[in-house]
Amino acid sequence: MQNKNILITGATAGIGLETAKSLAKKGANIYIVARNIDKANIAVDEIKKHSGNDNVYFFTADLSSQKEVRKLAEEVKAKLYRLDVLINNAGATFQHFKLSEDNIEMTFATNHLCYFLLTNLLLDLLKKSAPSRIVNVASGSHYRGTMDFDDLNMKTNFNGLKAYERSKLGNVLFTLELDERLKGSGVTVNALHPGRVKTDIGSKNSGLLYKFGWGLFKMFSAVPVAKGAETSVFLASSEDVKNVSGKYFDDSKQKWHSRYSQTPGLKEKMWEASVKLTNL
Repeated sequence: MQNKNILITGATAGIGLETAKSLAKKGANIYIVARNIDKANIAVDEIKKHSGNDNVYFFTADLSSQKEVRKLAEEVKAKLYRLDVLINNAGATFQHFKLSEDNIEMTFATNHLCYFLLTNLLLDLLKKSAPSRIVNVASGSHYRGTMDFDDLNMKTNFNGLKAYERSKLGNVLFTLELDERLKGSGVTVNALHPGRVKTDIGSKNSGLLYKFGWGLFKMFSAVPVAKGAETSVFLASSEDVKNVSGKYFDDSKQKWHSRYSQTPGLKEKMWEASVKLTNL
């Protein structure tokens, strides 16, 4: 991975930060995306200290905002002459219904449409840099996810957990359809489940009861963050998967994605809906 350019979203904490540390240690040039400048500076210093690699930098963007995602893409293209790996890692959960500035439910906007829009805006750079890779951090929660294209915002019956499951299903469907569109380009794309990881994702934007439950889960059931980052690092760097694309991985092993996600026409319909929601 020496001197490879890697862009990682959501890398100031949790899985993203650990992924950045591991790939920096392999000699890659790391570019993280953060919403908060202070947290970005702290993360950059931590990655440098952990890896002994000074080639660590950051961009800032609120990834729930399509305007900021577009600005981020322009900044990346202006700064980098090549992009070897894009890791879509940023994610969030919201217990209560909330709309983004683009009038899209926040979980779906942050967890799915951000991946979709940023990746599409950087595709030309990724193709120019081929062989290159796209890694989408999804979740085993996608197995319980469904799509209602008449109400993707879940306005009629919002449920925070169901919204998360839907957004992670979106990640998988995006991966499957993007793979079809990238055939022959030299760019691969894969999705993954990081495991049930000890991060703070379940305690943010949540009520006291949910935070308490997440705290118990972290204490008794979750795997360490470093373990959760292993599959992202594997898909970003391993020679074993250099020609593998359109697959879903768990614990660095290929696994079947949900039966529902294999519904004929579903991934194409998800793509079309995402294009409309992002005005691509």
